[in-house]
Amino acid sequence: MPPSEPGSPPVLNLWKAGLDAVPPEVWRRADWEVLILADNALTEIPAALGRLRALHTLDLGHNSLTAVPDEIGELAGLTRFLYLHDNRLTALPGTLSRLDRLGYLNAGENPLGRLPAALGEMAGLVELRVQKAELTELPESLGRLGRLRELWLGGNALTALPGSLAALRELRVLELRDNALPHVPEALRTLPLLRRIDLRGNRIAELPPWIARLPSLEKLDLRWNTVADGAETVRTLRERGCVVLT
Repeated sequence: MPPSEPGSPPVLNLWKAGLDAVPPEVWRRADWEVLILADNALTEIPAALGRLRALHTLDLGHNSLTAVPDEIGELAGLTRFLYLHDNRLTALPGTLSRLDRLGYLNAGENPLGRLPAALGEMAGLVELRVQKAELTELPESLGRLGRLRELWLGGNALTALPGSLAALRELRVLELRDNALPHVPEALRTLPLLRRIDLRGNRIAELPPWIARLPSLEKLDLRWNTVADGAETVRTLRERGCVVLT
């Protein structure tokens, strides 16, 4: 990687650059605002990452990372996007809790198994994606993400959602496809702005009557469950203009 020229834009794009290690030159400039290291063969990120406090966007997706350094919590300027998806992460660092202005986090396609309670401190999150992460449960702390508009949890092994999610009053999109839910989660009944719910590929046989009273619901995907197409609640939703797929 050639050294950065003075006055060059504070964006470094090393997407698909064939890297198995981050070039040392990356850390010699502290004013990067965007750093893209996606689609390489990286197995680790040095603690020097914590120096890049001007970053608002960081893309580490599609690598072979087994850990993220705790120093990621020092990136106070990280307010837009953080991509950690499609790596080999077995845990997320608790220091993510310091990124309380970050708007978007994608940590999916990692063998996480669980999410840290610290995620509930990330108060700025508008969109959270943790798909295909081997999750069997969610921390109650997620109910503190009061700005969250989209929550993507497909391809896990969830059998329930925590009751605290009833506090996500800004939630518009909830993706839960390919989990193991036996019922529509009760926590959803109090979400006034919820527009789209994806429940494909779960174990749901009946719909609760309250789902027809969700005021903003526009689309409900129930394919690959056992809910009858002619169920009364399905008919009620369709009559009010909601798209219901069974």
